[in-house]
Amino acid sequence: MQDSLGASSQPSVENHPWDWWRMQMPVTKNWAYLDHAAVGPLTKPAANAFRRYAEEAETQGDTVWPSWAGRMDELRRAAAELLRTQRDEICLVPNTSTGINIVAEGYPWKSGDSVVVPEGEFPSNLFPWENQASRGVEIRKVARRENGVVSIDDLLAACDQSTKLIALSWVGYASGFRVDVQELVERAHQRGILVFLDAIQGLGVFDLDLDQVDVDFLAADGHKWLLGPEGMGIAMIRRRHLDLLRCGNVGWNSVQNAFNYAKPELELRNSAERFEPGSANMGGGAALAASLDLFLTVRNHHGVDAISGRVLGLATELIGQLRSRGFVVRAQPELQFQSGIVTFEVPGMNPVDVRSKLLHAGCVVSCRDGGIRASVHAYNNLDDISRMLRAI
Repeated sequence: MQDSLGASSQPSVENHPWDWWRMQMPVTKNWAYLDHAAVGPLTKPAANAFRRYAEEAETQGDTVWPSWAGRMDELRRAAAELLRTQRDEICLVPNTSTGINIVAEGYPWKSGDSVVVPEGEFPSNLFPWENQASRGVEIRKVARRENGVVSIDDLLAACDQSTKLIALSWVGYASGFRVDVQELVERAHQRGILVFLDAIQGLGVFDLDLDQVDVDFLAADGHKWLLGPEGMGIAMIRRRHLDLLRCGNVGWNSVQNAFNYAKPELELRNSAERFEPGSANMGGGAALAASLDLFLTVRNHHGVDAISGRVLGLATELIGQLRSRGFVVRAQPELQFQSGIVTFEVPGMNPVDVRSKLLHAGCVVSCRDGGIRASVHAYNNLDDISRMLRAI
């Protein structure tokens, strides 16, 4: 696959989007960074946004607070554009777990209700549902098929009249298996079952058009594939479900007249912002907004499938190179279910030792599910892959 341009050329987003993107990633000066399924590095625009906020806070105090609040609105706008949904369905959360708990704690459960989740979910998308057992809610865990495959047939087979919601990850954090969200939602809704999507391992890389795919609830932190900071994420609650969920974590910012401190009235906002109870992470929000703008710039120039095509192309190249060298790659699903996550084993070596060796060679990966997990992004290139292969 063609990868880079000549050293004398100046890449542009129009003509060389991946080289242009790589220039926005200072981490590439030090590392072959292949660990985006864990914690991604910050983009240069995100880091600059952080620095700007810190400088303003240091030198101006809250005299510039309105401009900070404006950046949070920019983040909501960018998130809505990325997901192709309405801005009033977006709320800002500190992490995926918070977004999941908005739904798990807010839903009007009755004793005897059930929730269906696949086995092998990351704990963030398991514990909030298990925590409802004290309210009489049954948690039904559905076994994954071979190689981490999540079968929609199996999920629906576990549902009955008591099932109110299916909660699952868009992309499995260890297997890399990507669920067909549209099929799941359509079939679940035919049976009156809602769908919650933990989107943290897919958002930014793969297109999700919420105008067409009627997911009920979604949450994702910004610190993985979105290349933003930890402690800043987004959630989506459909407008039609706003009054379904009890707003249990209420604060001054939850209400319509949020700045009417002298005569406060508990009239919740008519948007998902009602779930943002208090003061926001202004620096983190500005940073995540800056990174989202980078994603949207690439997408607007090259189409909604450009980033996923690049990531899947690099992942396919990595799989081929690993197998040609005798490494054991976990079986991969069909392309439509693949992601940027590739888990493999080095015969005769402990994954922890492999990871340590790679770190010494300037390459970042993770150990997951008894293997080495590499997770490639669009700004990675063939040199990054070669650097990892040479080290092992």
